[in-house]
Amino acid sequence: MKNYVPPFEITNTIIDYISRIMEKIGKLDNYTNFNKKPLLRKNNKIRSIHSSLAIEANSLSLKQVQDVIDGKLVIGKQKEIQEVKNAYKAYEMINDINPYSIEDLKKIHGVMTYLILDESGEYRKGNEGVFDGEKCIHICPPPKQVNELMNQLFYWMKKCKNNLHPLILSAVFHYEFVFIHPFKDGNGRTARLWHNILLSNWKEIFQYFPIESQLKKYQDKYYQAIADCNLQGSSTIFIEFMLKMIDEVLDQALNMSEMPITEKIININKLLDVMEYNKPMTANEIMNKLGIKSKETLRTVYLNPAIEEGAVALTIPDKPTSKNQMYYKK
Repeated sequence: MKNYVPPFEITNTIIDYISRIMEKIGKLDNYTNFNKKPLLRKNNKIRSIHSSLAIEANSLSLKQVQDVIDGKLVIGKQKEIQEVKNAYKAYEMINDINPYSIEDLKKIHGVMTYLILDESGEYRKGNEGVFDGEKCIHICPPPKQVNELMNQLFYWMKKCKNNLHPLILSAVFHYEFVFIHPFKDGNGRTARLWHNILLSNWKEIFQYFPIESQLKKYQDKYYQAIADCNLQGSSTIFIEFMLKMIDEVLDQALNMSEMPITEKIININKLLDVMEYNKPMTANEIMNKLGIKSKETLRTVYLNPAIEEGAVALTIPDKPTSKNQMYYKK
């Protein structure tokens, strides 16, 4: 187990991409504008979830995914709605996960497949294959090998995490995980989330980038890169492909970072700074935290814009003017 090294080659293409990506990250490292856009992370998270699930044939639209996350009634397949709820909860856990822990990986898979898979959070017990539509692109290792293969992969990651660039390590993990296919279902969405977790553990700014949306855009090439690696017995092609996706996403992020910060966004950010996630507060409590005395100012300048953007919710949404009304950060 300790001698296992996933096969791949560090090519000139990989070196060039890493150089370009690092240069772009350098421009974004002082991402003051990102921190002043409190909805950016949530909106991109929703885009990531929608795209990752869509790759797995979830038919809900981006608007429907957002409505599910916002707690609104959505007409759709119950399984697909549950997949969205599960994925959002899993993505909310990114900062609390150790990317080098198998137990945390199983925990995340358990969250991702809650109520939709009997073997949730457990390695598969049967033979599986990876399909692109009706086409089988990979026959997975037998179930009796899964535990050993996963232990080998995580041991290699822990051994190499200080010596191998995170951009390469995360891509190798993504491919190797898909190759092993350790769970009965939910492998693709778990692999994409774990790739995100590895990158976010290295640079927090990656939480702002919907890389999954880029993969959905190039879904055929994503599957083709995996298939080509299966044939070659090496993850090199997949590493190059993922670096290309990240490079293009960073281009989009650079354009977004140059967008102006409006007064509305600044006020929403001030409101969110004094609130805690899912902890209801009264209007008076919020006013005291903000240092304002006018309820009209609270409503028009702070609460209404934040509610409209889906950043804050009411505890009694059907009765917005109720004297028992409270507000919480989503």
